[in-house]
Amino acid sequence: MLSTLRRIVQEVNSALDLEEALRLIVHLVRNAINTDVCSVYLLDFNRKRYTLMATEGLNPESVGKVSLGVSEGLVGQVGLREEPVNIQNAASHPKFIYLKETGEEKYNAFLGVPIIHQAKVLGVLVVQHVEDRQFDEGEESFLVTVSAQLAGVIAHAKASGEFAEFANREKGGNRIEGVKGSTGIAIGHAAVIFPPADLDAVPDRKPDSIAKEVRIFRVALEAVRQDIKNLQVRLEDSLRMEERDLFDVYLRVLDKNSLGGEIVKKIREGHWAQGALRIVVQHYVRNFELMEDPYLRERSADVKDLGMRILAKLQQVGPVRLDYPDDTILIGEDVTTSMVMEAPREKLAGIVSLRGSRNSHMTIVARALGIPTVVGAQELPIHQVEGNLLIVDGYRGIIFTHPSEELLKYYGEILEEEKQLVAGLEAYRDLPAVTKDGHNIALWVNTGLLADVARSLNQGAEGVGLYRTEIPFMVRDRFPSENEQEAIYREQLQAFAPRPVTMRTLDIGGDKALPYFPIVEENPFLGWRGIRITLDHPEIFLVQIRAMIKASVGLDNLRILMPMISSVLEVEEACYLIHRAYHELVEEGFKVKMPPVGVMIEIPAAVHLTKNIAERVDFISVGSNDLTQYLLAVDRNNARVAYLYHSLHPSVLHALKYIVDVCHQENKSVSICGEMAGEPASALLLMAMGFDSLSMSAASLLKVKAAIRQVDIKTVKEWLLEAMKMDNPEVVRSYLDLEMELAGLGGLVRPGK
Repeated sequence: MLSTLRRIVQEVNSALDLEEALRLIVHLVRNAINTDVCSVYLLDFNRKRYTLMATEGLNPESVGKVSLGVSEGLVGQVGLREEPVNIQNAASHPKFIYLKETGEEKYNAFLGVPIIHQAKVLGVLVVQHVEDRQFDEGEESFLVTVSAQLAGVIAHAKASGEFAEFANREKGGNRIEGVKGSTGIAIGHAAVIFPPADLDAVPDRKPDSIAKEVRIFRVALEAVRQDIKNLQVRLEDSLRMEERDLFDVYLRVLDKNSLGGEIVKKIREGHWAQGALRIVVQHYVRNFELMEDPYLRERSADVKDLGMRILAKLQQVGPVRLDYPDDTILIGEDVTTSMVMEAPREKLAGIVSLRGSRNSHMTIVARALGIPTVVGAQELPIHQVEGNLLIVDGYRGIIFTHPSEELLKYYGEILEEEKQLVAGLEAYRDLPAVTKDGHNIALWVNTGLLADVARSLNQGAEGVGLYRTEIPFMVRDRFPSENEQEAIYREQLQAFAPRPVTMRTLDIGGDKALPYFPIVEENPFLGWRGIRITLDHPEIFLVQIRAMIKASVGLDNLRILMPMISSVLEVEEACYLIHRAYHELVEEGFKVKMPPVGVMIEIPAAVHLTKNIAERVDFISVGSNDLTQYLLAVDRNNARVAYLYHSLHPSVLHALKYIVDVCHQENKSVSICGEMAGEPASALLLMAMGFDSLSMSAASLLKVKAAIRQVDIKTVKEWLLEAMKMDNPEVVRSYLDLEMELAGLGGLVRPGK
């Protein structure tokens, strides 16, 4: 049964479209279980009905015509229960409904399993048998496994708009969920960008000229053929006969009557050369991988290699992204910072990355630039969205493909409200962040790029709460020297002087890797990262600290912050190295001052050591993103569990209040950086807790300041008292949203509310 299941999975994944996948499923499952009927019913979300979309054993004329309500019949029963229904005699069941069109009256045994994707029922997979028969546990488990595989295929087809009945799930659009990267709304056309020589990443595009694409392909094909001939000649004396024959096989595969001919045919059907190449090569690769013979199965690698060689030649004629339409939604498997920076800013409306995290370098840049971004959108059919109209909702981490007029109108109104809101917030730029009853709090910014500076100062930033020093390390192909680091840090310190600049020591590991210092771990977020790396490499740490302190000469606005601290011993070791670097510079004749040194509280262990840590440093800064992630044991970059990541979770709120209280008992200032600080409602709660400063992206600063200036600290403290009594983060969020609405601040939470 396992080998049968493996074959079904391979063949379904190799299907060209949903129709073929369903046809394969009903055929293969029917044979595997040795039953009379296998059928697939898909849920039409508009009509709230299950429609028969594929069958083997029932009347084929009933496909697409026969349907049942969501609570009708045994199919409806499976969907309602969201679990298998296994009946020996279906006609005896009270939910049984006779459907004459299918000819199913002669079938007695019934087994139906729900097709579920991300907790939503998409359809029902059914097997039936003429004789009374109780399908056994093995058969039931087999069907459940097949339905799980089919769920992914259906979800992908739904997202690509392949079947209309999967549209209109939310006001007329196909909804794909990801992870919030940068807030905001974007409406525009998809422009797929992809890395060179990556065949699987090539999107579908319509050619401007079929003749031109055919000509380009034939030039590339002949170039690869010539490369292989040259290689064959060069290696002729060093290879055995059977190895030399392989080159002849390659040349035959590349013949215009073989692989080359099929690709030209695809081009003439309306595909650009690179897309036609991908389609044909993937088809061959899948067919080879399905073969039983091990030798033939291995040939899939040869075909893929040839495809990559042709692709490399095709991509020599130009870049992988040639033009950017107005209101571009930049899309890629893994959108990088360089891809974003290379795109014309005036045309870039939004970003969607199938991989990546909300704290990746790219999303940090997107937030700094104010570009709505969604990451982790793994189900977006990247090959099929080129040029399509999309909506990117960065507030909720959602993308809509094939949006209806109603949905476009709804989000268009939100966009207009955003523009009006931004224009209205300009009046707050030079005003202090003080409540109506006189409570003042410092608003700082998170930075990492020189481009952040002007934007931050224009928004009225009072200092830098977090300067990410790893970014200058990430854009190089080696560790920057002490002098190079000093120059970079000096620019930041000068730009904000006399305002304080809090520089975090090198924080790599987790999802932040250096290309020249690879860290390969099974669980990087619980591994070698942050202070753990720099304490293991004091030569890196000392150089960075020396560069920071030298850069502050005459400015004296530097604050040094240590990340990922989990023990007092780490604090003491790091402080020793910082003081050592300082004294070295004094001895070398530099007129430097010892900067304040602080610790980031972002690990649960550090929360309980707040008092001990605060006794040894000058200030405390809370990293709310990591602290929330570790407290809740939720990878915030994983779209499957992102819904469990709640910064307003009661455990998070109580931990934050505890940290503030302990720090103030020790007479130490405490700040917080992360998404909580940049979201107006939660920022007000943090102010009520007693945080001395909030640090956020420049794009969030004016919204938070506007919220602070329109409330009383007394009122917000009452909100905090109520929130701290609650045991559900969703209830806390709803409560805050309501209070913000009543205070006239609903538009700051999310335009359109």
